[in-house]
Amino acid sequence: MADQVTHSSLIIGEGVVFTGTIHAPGTANINGTVNGEVNVSDLQIGPKGNVAGKIEAKVIDVHGLLSDNILCHDHILIHRTGSVSGQLDYSDIEIERGGQFKGNMVQHANAKPANKPLDSQAVKK
Repeated sequence: MADQVTHSSLIIGEGVVFTGTIHAPGTANINGTVNGEVNVSDLQIGPKGNVAGKIEAKVIDVHGLLSDNILCHDHILIHRTGSVSGQLDYSDIEIERGGQFKGNMVQHANAKPANKPLDSQAVKK
């Protein structure tokens, strides 16, 4: 029973329209339409998924549409079929060729640097 809680997931199927607030500790797979507030650990938006509102997640994977006010604590991946618009606050971003972003983006201070700077002491030796 404990495994079900730690690996819990929520699925919004194609054709389903949900308006309201979602707070889930695990993964949310969205293939339908969600309008409102979404706060999950892992947000997966399918090719026919459309999520709009105040969004907060550790990891976001976008094949469909994501819009409005988005806070991604770790990594956001916009696939070639994905489109993100609005205000994006992120740590790490990846956009495949064909993927779209429109709006404003801000990278958080705790983001991992792409390349570690050289140690000045090591360079002198």
